[in-house]
Amino acid sequence: MTPRWPERLWIVRHGESAGNVARDFAYQQGLPRIDLTGRDVDVPLSPLGEQQARALGHWFSQGKEEGRPNVVLASPYLRAMETARLFREAGGCPEGTRIHLDERLREKEFGILDGLTGLGIRAEHPQQAELRASLGKFYHRPPGGESWCDVIFRLRALMDTVGLHHGGCRVMIVAHQVVVLCLRYVIEGLTEQEILAIDREGDVANCSITEYRWEAGEEGTDGGMALVRYNVTAPMEAEHTPVTREPDPIVGHRG
Repeated sequence: MTPRWPERLWIVRHGESAGNVARDFAYQQGLPRIDLTGRDVDVPLSPLGEQQARALGHWFSQGKEEGRPNVVLASPYLRAMETARLFREAGGCPEGTRIHLDERLREKEFGILDGLTGLGIRAEHPQQAELRASLGKFYHRPPGGESWCDVIFRLRALMDTVGLHHGGCRVMIVAHQVVVLCLRYVIEGLTEQEILAIDREGDVANCSITEYRWEAGEEGTDGGMALVRYNVTAPMEAEHTPVTREPDPIVGHRG
């Protein structure tokens, strides 16, 4: 009988992107808008992000994870695709492993708030700033954008697909910060309060590892995916590669 869930599941945030760098600069300078143009989907990795992705691949190639993934899923955003490709080139998974792109792993959509810093949101859309403060990030949906709940809806469908097609496999997912957090919510059955508390503890580091393993239940009970570790940056530290934790920016025009 085909197993219901992957044997192992690694969830990885993409390497540092040019958008992360631009966002950090905008906040340091107190600017209302992040200095990037074009579509968010096309924002590439920074040179440091490329180095982080290779360090992750080297870590897996050296057997530090007790096995390499034989299934790789990635967001279709360029920074996630580049992370998965460089990971594969560095030996993180077998050379011929296909990188499956899945739009359900894309970054959270920010709608009319796209490209704005917190200062810019308060200046240009004060009503949305008030709504977000009232509803919280879990339920607030900016016009044309998504709430965390909307992201969770698509990730529930994604996990059904993973269970259906990749049961018993060693699966890696390469995506974005909010996706990593929302997958924790889905897999672990967390509450709004629990996932937001995890979010407040600190940002998900670029190319960090969140790992789950399948654990069989006692006779007559279902098993499930058990969290082994969260937000681990050992691959970068092993190669003395700087660790970055900037949140994904809201940049450019989407389409």
